[in-house]
Amino acid sequence: MLNGIEHGNVAFMILSTVLVFIMTPGLAFFYGGLVEKKNSLTIMLQVFLSIGIVTLMWIFGGFSFVFGNDIGGVIGDPSQYFAFNNLDFVINKHYGLTIPFLLFFMYQLMFAIITLPLMTGAIANRMKIRGWIVLLILWMLLVYFPVAHWIWGGGFLAKMGFVDFAGGTVIHISSGFSGLAAIAVLGSRAIKNEKGPFNLGLVSIGAALLLFGWFGFNAGGTLTAAETAAIVFANTGVAAASGMIVWIIMYYIEERRFSFLEAIIGAVAGLATITPASGYVSPLSATLIGALAGVFCFLCVKFAKKMKWDDALDVWGVHGMGGLLGTLLIGVFANKFINGVSAGMNQFLVQCFGAFFVAIYSIIVTFIIMKVIDRGNFIRVSKEEQEQGLDEVFLKEKYDLD
Repeated sequence: MLNGIEHGNVAFMILSTVLVFIMTPGLAFFYGGLVEKKNSLTIMLQVFLSIGIVTLMWIFGGFSFVFGNDIGGVIGDPSQYFAFNNLDFVINKHYGLTIPFLLFFMYQLMFAIITLPLMTGAIANRMKIRGWIVLLILWMLLVYFPVAHWIWGGGFLAKMGFVDFAGGTVIHISSGFSGLAAIAVLGSRAIKNEKGPFNLGLVSIGAALLLFGWFGFNAGGTLTAAETAAIVFANTGVAAASGMIVWIIMYYIEERRFSFLEAIIGAVAGLATITPASGYVSPLSATLIGALAGVFCFLCVKFAKKMKWDDALDVWGVHGMGGLLGTLLIGVFANKFINGVSAGMNQFLVQCFGAFFVAIYSIIVTFIIMKVIDRGNFIRVSKEEQEQGLDEVFLKEKYDLD
């Protein structure tokens, strides 16, 4: 230990931060393989652009909005860490007693980077790149930063006792339900993909990176290389496994065949659902939560299709509803001996209030943002552009991704 810093914890958190970061390129590959070839580079660019834009926003006020001193339970003090204000303090300050402040800054940045790109899969092929950039900036300011502060930065939900270990509400509910609002404004795609993923190789690479990175996504939330990290690590793996198997069983019952893609989606559903509960439940409970995700999220995806919501890559059903289910199940399965949170009616009701409040807030605010930036045909992709392919229209690039 040096000046209160535990070197083992520092190494653990650097690894966790890198694992969370690799999920964003993984998401780009995943989405890039799922859409049509002619639109692949565009959605990959949108995901990668978030790395640069959100990082700058995080430096110039974003981190302060989330983790600055609480202002009325609503937002953090935006000036507190603005542009690395008071550099000596920032460099030498510890977080959680045993890791450097800057390491926590970087770890939390990786969560901020990936959130809106998750939602982008719901509205694939319908937004111009410049419009998507405006959406990214406004959505981070008006949805992500406030929601993250309410839950992780000491805001009003945290004060109520609401918990979300690794982002089931902050990331999955906010992005999944925001996707519904964006779909309501943009409508359905003029040209739908009837052939399925154009490149399952890209999909498999992206999925592998997502599953790989998710261990840091969840386990890093402990901020220490200790017993709880091992529990969270195990919970992540077993939920992914049970989610995959139950989902593929559901699919086989309906279609009478197996599917590589459906197995991947089932694993992601299990991961999204265990994320909020990963630091509060036992591995056996995590296995059950993953299995419940395999049934619940599968049915939610089917429901969205029945309702004719053009959620292109099933973001609401997998991420939005998976995050919602996992958040509520904290009130059912939380074990106080793991992280001090006990299941019970009070905790369940608090979880219900927080999850549905964030879902409704995300829908309303995203709908308003989309309506505002939709004025003057600023963001919409025309039918002709969809037919031609967004890569050629916006990027003038035709790379062979086969």
